[in-house]
Amino acid sequence: MSHQKIQKYIVVFFILLTSLFSQGELKSLEAQIKRERVRIDSLETHFNILLPNLLQALKATDSLTKSMVASNIALMNRINKNENKIQLLEDNAGSTDSTNFEILAKLVMIENKIVTLTNSFSEMYNLKSEKIIIAPTVKVSPSEYKEIYIEAMSNYHKGNYEEAIQGFSVLVVSDPNNEIKLADNSQYWLAECYYSLKNYKRSITEFKKVSRFPSSDKDADAQLKLGHAFLSMGDLDKAREAYQDLIDQYPNSEYRHVAWETIKQITTE
Repeated sequence: MSHQKIQKYIVVFFILLTSLFSQGELKSLEAQIKRERVRIDSLETHFNILLPNLLQALKATDSLTKSMVASNIALMNRINKNENKIQLLEDNAGSTDSTNFEILAKLVMIENKIVTLTNSFSEMYNLKSEKIIIAPTVKVSPSEYKEIYIEAMSNYHKGNYEEAIQGFSVLVVSDPNNEIKLADNSQYWLAECYYSLKNYKRSITEFKKVSRFPSSDKDADAQLKLGHAFLSMGDLDKAREAYQDLIDQYPNSEYRHVAWETIKQITTE
């Protein structure tokens, strides 16, 4: 066999071998394609089966979302209503506190009137039954002093406060050293006149002057009325301070319990 024939056979052999290998590869690819088609068909079948459920789930989710939005709106409306109710309650509470303060102030004024009337009648009775010893330096005579004092007290009880102020002012100036033992009382009732006129600022000034008189027996009374005056002006801090001063400085005073109870009422407001 010649060398050329051998080369031809070799070439033919390689051609056949290549052809066989290509056919096997094609078959393999076709089989793989068939398998992928089967998988695609299976996925499509599953998708078709799941699609209705998915659509139903989406509808349910949409409905739930709308329901939640509606619930949130309803909840916000309820919260707003509750906030309005709370604000209304707070406003009512503030109004109640104001009313309670007014009632307290009126009760204090009523109690003050009772104490004032009791003290004034006691003083007038004692004045009529006692002799007045007056120092030579006083500008009015003992009888005049007594007459002016009784007339001023009478005007006070009649509600003629301006006339009472004139009378008590004369007595305070006539006996600045309280030698007759009535100048401090006159100063006290002078302050009471301004308090009754609801000139609380002026009454505070006059009540503070009571303690300046030597041997005054009206200090505790004036201290109590200082607290009442501040309370009537709405200055709770100064009122509380005035009442506390009465408790501290006059522990044996008959007004101590009044000051203490008023402090407790102010504190709970």
